[in-house]
Order: sequence, then C-alpha cells, then structure tokens
Amino acid sequence: MEAAVLDTGARLESAEFADGIVCVHDDVEWLRGVVGRNKGLRWVQLGAAGIDQWLDADVMRPTITWTAAKGVHATPMAEHVIALVYCAAKGLAVAARRTRWGELAVSSVAGSVLGVVGAGLAGRAIVDLARANGMQTIALTRRGGDTGADVSLGANGLSWLLARADIVVQSCPLTDETRGMIGDREFAGMKRGAWLINVGRGAVVDTDALLRALDGGRLAGALLDVTDPEPLPSGHALWARPNVLITPHVASTPAMGRPALVALVAENTRRLMRGDALIGVVDLVAGY
Repeated sequence: MEAAVLDTGARLESAEFADGIVCVHDDVEWLRGVVGRNKGLRWVQLGAAGIDQWLDADVMRPTITWTAAKGVHATPMAEHVIALVYCAAKGLAVAARRTRWGELAVSSVAGSVLGVVGAGLAGRAIVDLARANGMQTIALTRRGGDTGADVSLGANGLSWLLARADIVVQSCPLTDETRGMIGDREFAGMKRGAWLINVGRGAVVDTDALLRALDGGRLAGALLDVTDPEPLPSGHALWARPNVLITPHVASTPAMGRPALVALVAENTRRLMRGDALIGVVDLVAGY
C-alpha cells in the first residue's frame, strides 16, 4: 500500500501531520487520538466497508471526509453467497451432519428466486452471479433505482420481496434503521420453505425471531456468515439446529480484499491531490 501511494506522487507522513490517513486496523482509541491531534486532517480511508464500530465510538468528525472500503469485498462475498445458495438447494447443510444414508430434499438453483436485501456494490455482485447461475433476482435498496436485478425495489418493497424469494440474502449495513429489521413480522411474511442467508451484519436479523421461524417450520433453514451475538458463543441454540450452517465471518477476509483496497487507496489519493470527489464517501447521517 505504501508503494501504491508513493506511485501517485504523494509523500508519506506521520498521521498527526498528514492530509489523509488510511486506517486498516480496528484501534478506535488510536484513531480518536489522531483525529483529535491533527487539526488539518481532510480525509480518512477506512479498511472495511462497515463503519458501525466507528460511528458507535463517535470518532467520525463531520469536518473530515470519510471513505469506506465499499465494493472492496464485493466479489469474494458474492462467491460465498453463491456457495451458500448451492448448500441450501442441494441439502448440504443437512447432509453434512448426517451419519447414515437416507432421503434428502434437494432442488435446482436454476429458475429459483433470489432476493437481495441491500443491493450496494456487494449486493449487485451477488445479483450478477445469481443471474449467471440461472436464478431470477429481486433486489432492494434504501433509495430504489436500478440494481441490475430482474426486479429492483425501494425500501418499501421489503414485504413484496420476502413473499416471493426462495432464498433471501441479507447484505445491509448495520444502522439505526436496519437494526432488527428482519424480525417476527418479516419471517411471517416470507415464502414458506424459504432460506435466509446473512452476510451483512448479524444484528440486522433478530436472532430470537430467527430461532422461532426455524422452530415453527416457516423457514427451510438459515446460512449465516454473521450472527448476533458475534462471535457466536459455544452452546448457543443456533449451533444445534440441523438446518443452520454457520461460517465465522469469512465471506471476505482482509487478505482477499487487500488488492482491491490498495487500488482504492491509490485512486482516492490521486483524487485528493486533484481536488476531485473521492470514492466510497460515507454518509454520516445514513450511517454507511
């Protein structure tokens, strides 16, 4: 990353005196200290797409332009989602726990309906891969607009999407508006026998409501890369459900996203020097 920044013609400097800094770790107090001491700081690039921890810590001063790593993890996340889609359709979440031969409910991915709740850059990559695998797609964004899906919806289309999707992918960021957004009412409105995939933030889904939906037979199962609480403690009820598959927040890792992050940092450095608009600017009011 240092080499990429130097190639833009920028100079490396101590964080206390730089025009812009790149923060690729989770040390909230370090960043709070830098923001407080560097009165000339204009730009902070965060190393992750999700910014809830920084907002919760109240370190994001509005006089600074903050950019998140939006889109950096889009391709790996989409690959992970498609892997989970096949796990659902082919019964792998259930079969992996079996110890003897028996009937297994399986289906074809082609022709099934995938609903994506939160079609940002990662959500659009999910839509693209799903369509390439023969799926019909419905995608929802906060503001509406074209998502590349067969059907694109605004925020008021959630119930419509849930009623029609065979597999619902939750890829929203965590904000005050999205916390607990999928709860008892939403599960009751989902197509019976549907699957839930969560690769956004765990707390967007009400965990107790998810357990009730699983136990009540409303859902065929859940495939979770993020949970609430996270990490999911040993002995939690979700571990014992035979139709639940949990991966430990690895839909995309820092290593997988690093090449794209380096390219993003270099491009934003060039833009800062030219006075152009930066990529991935955070809306501090919306929370992402």
